[in-house]
Parts: sequence; C-alpha cells; structure tokens
Amino acid sequence: MKRFALILSAFATAVAVPVHAQHVEQVHFARGATGTTIDGTIVGRDYIDYQLRLSAGQMLAVSLQNRQGMAYFNVIEPGAGDVAIYNSSSGQQMEVRTSKSGVYTIRVYQFRAQGRRGERASYRLTISATGAGASHSSDALVSGTPYHATAMIRCVAEPNKPMSTCNVGVIRRGSSVTVHVDTPDGGERTILFRGGRAVSSDSEGGIYADRKGDTNIVRIGTVEVYEIPDALIFGG
Repeated sequence: MKRFALILSAFATAVAVPVHAQHVEQVHFARGATGTTIDGTIVGRDYIDYQLRLSAGQMLAVSLQNRQGMAYFNVIEPGAGDVAIYNSSSGQQMEVRTSKSGVYTIRVYQFRAQGRRGERASYRLTISATGAGASHSSDALVSGTPYHATAMIRCVAEPNKPMSTCNVGVIRRGSSVTVHVDTPDGGERTILFRGGRAVSSDSEGGIYADRKGDTNIVRIGTVEVYEIPDALIFGG
C-alpha cells in the first residue's frame, strides 16, 4: 500500500520520504506582484518542491497546467513533513486561507506508475498569495499533532480480512478536509473530502463513497473500506 509521511521522522511513511531525486526551488514574487508563473519539467520519480514564505491568514492559490504528460501537486504546510493539505488528483487548481505562518511547499510530481516507466511531464505552475497576514483559524489542533481531530474508525485494507479499526487524523481547511489513515497492515492512506464528500485518495484505485446514516462509507479499489463519521469531517 502506498505510504505517505505523517510527521517527518515519526509521521512518515515509515521514513517514507521518496528516495528518488528531489529539487528545491525558492519562489519569490516580483516587487509589487502577488504571484508568479513557473514552467518546469520532471522525469520519472523525481519531484520538485517549490517553497515560499507566507503569513497566517493569506489566500494561497495554486494551479497547474500540463503541457506534456501528467504532473500533479501537493500543498504542504510549515512543519507538516510530507502531509499535504491539498492533493491535485481532485483538481489542478486550489485556493486556501493559510492557518500558519512559515514556509509552504508546493510539491510537483508524477504518480508512482508514471515514475516507474520513466515518463516526462512538462507543466506551467501558477502561484499567488494575497491579503495581509492574520490568524483566521478557529479549529484548534490536537496537542502535539498537525490534526484538528483524531479518532479510530472501522476499516479493512487487505484482501480476505474482516473489518477492524484504523487510527485516523483529520486536517480541515474550509470545505476541503484531508483524512490520513493508518491501516492495519502497517500502511497509510490519504483521503480528500470536498464539500463533505470523499472525492479522491492517494491510491491509484478508484474511489466510491456512499452514506449510512451520518457515516461516509468510502471504498477504494476492490478491497479497502473506511467508515468515516460526519463528526470527523465537519467537527463539532
């Protein structure tokens, strides 16, 4: 199962920062500008981290236009290791109000299968940040974690296994909510909700969401099932 880092050192896909090449580029806007456009190319399992310093309360907007192949991006908050608050597999443009001050990372990459095949992706990345810094976060974090909520849910992640329980952590950003799951087989799964509905995951398998009362029944591929209560998604 694909692994994603959850707290760098302890919160990682078991040290799961990719071993393939990483390139870091610092992003600076021209004087008087609120954004910039970057043309780039990645090959195979390489990825590029575009980093910029923002203040809490700014509006960060990111969009990616593919020119050749298919690249994707994650947006990562300061101090969150490899944990993304947005994954573009659900859409190649996003806007979010920042809840922390510090260095934000926009990571551009290809899916694992594309990387194994050594495919090339060329893209145009547009980044903007507007508004003065001010704290707008009213959703407190669970102490010592990057999560707004943690819980245990019913789940199954392996073939021919009964339902059991998984630890989850939830990051809420307005209508966008990211659920990180520690699966019973020692793996991890990331599920993105938008508008209260599960829309994508970090799996290459398809995702299907249904409801049972106030619980979201999320099925990924032909094996995985996660029962995620509305209370985790909306808070309260």
